[in-house]
Amino acid sequence: MAASWSLGGALRGMFQRATIDETTWEQLEDALIGADFGPDLADQLVEELRGQVAKFRTTDPADLQRMLREALEERFARLDPTLTLSARPAVVLVVGVNGVGKTTTIGKFAKFLTNHGRSVLVGAADTFRAAAVEQLATWAERAGATIVRPQQQGQDPASVAFQAVEAAQRDGIEIVLIDTAGRLQTKSGLMDELSKVRRVVEKLSPIAEVLLVLDATTGQNGLAQAEAFIEHAGVTGLVLTKLDGSAKGGFVLAVQEKTGIPIKLVGQGEGISDLTGFNPTAFVAQLVG
Repeated sequence: MAASWSLGGALRGMFQRATIDETTWEQLEDALIGADFGPDLADQLVEELRGQVAKFRTTDPADLQRMLREALEERFARLDPTLTLSARPAVVLVVGVNGVGKTTTIGKFAKFLTNHGRSVLVGAADTFRAAAVEQLATWAERAGATIVRPQQQGQDPASVAFQAVEAAQRDGIEIVLIDTAGRLQTKSGLMDELSKVRRVVEKLSPIAEVLLVLDATTGQNGLAQAEAFIEHAGVTGLVLTKLDGSAKGGFVLAVQEKTGIPIKLVGQGEGISDLTGFNPTAFVAQLVG
């Protein structure tokens, strides 16, 4: 599939035809599958829209475009994308397998928050990768955030997380972002470690959000990898990185439907300001045209 393919482009020709016919439905299903909605969700949407078209007795493709937009918005609206960050400090655990852009996401999220006038502290609790700590420190500095680092390599991640929250409480910092390990050699070991981080942090402060970072380019495979986090880490929101809003946008809805967890942040580029809150209406407009 060419990189320039987009759902909006694929649909445009279809919506400009004179009438809705059987070819329209075939093209719509192909376009939805091409955009990574997955066959099940594509099939559900086509059936739902066939019902609507029959009910309103329309043959105008412009009506179908509006119905598709409304159907997608309605599905997104079932879950609330609002971040819960009102506690002080608001403690956010960021989880996900290595390689999905977790550290970068924390840097961008810190920048997003400081741009909105919030003070931010970053806790480097992925203590087994010295490079991760250095990378996080660079991002934190660019974002104007404070960082709490491990005192030695391999320090207990829970103790770093504890020190980070303690420092935020002491210095009156509003939001704490905690980076966690993403190694998946043994799921149980990793999940035990995350549970310990939670337990230790909660002695000081409730956890406001547990955000799972997913790489949108990995599509359904990435979701399978993240299953352990979804089952055991108490995830409250999803962050989708590397999201080209046009080509693979269907994955955004597929992942929300599959997990029952709302998407709260999306990253659509490489720059530090490219992570934003998730706006379903704007996203659907960008996707469908």
